[in-house]
Amino acid sequence: MERIPILKLGEFLLVSIQVDMHDRLALSLQDDLTQRIVETNAKGVLIDISALDIVDSFIGRMLGNIAGMSRILDAETVVVGMQPSVAITLVELGLSLPGIRTALNIDKGMALLHASSDEKKESLGVTSGPD
Repeated sequence: MERIPILKLGEFLLVSIQVDMHDRLALSLQDDLTQRIVETNAKGVLIDISALDIVDSFIGRMLGNIAGMSRILDAETVVVGMQPSVAITLVELGLSLPGIRTALNIDKGMALLHASSDEKKESLGVTSGPD
């Protein structure tokens, strides 16, 4: 069965969806991603959907579910690379994707994750070691 790769980048996970998403693949990604968050103790998930031209209501809900599960597992979700047609479709379907932050590209998405991680560490009184 086809799988979407999940790469570990420091304390974050990167998912780059480069194939057309179908329902079984979305469910598989949800399971694989939650397992990897637990295994790696990831603090953030960046999902690149720049290759997706179409997102239906099921895939939109799955992205929302992934963000919710990630949040419960103490990881923030940022979706990057959304095509204008995908954004229009999500709005027309009435899907607001609560809990998902968005950014234009991977660089900006990673900056959001780093900033969020730094804020969380500050609020917990955790300091990083010397660079």
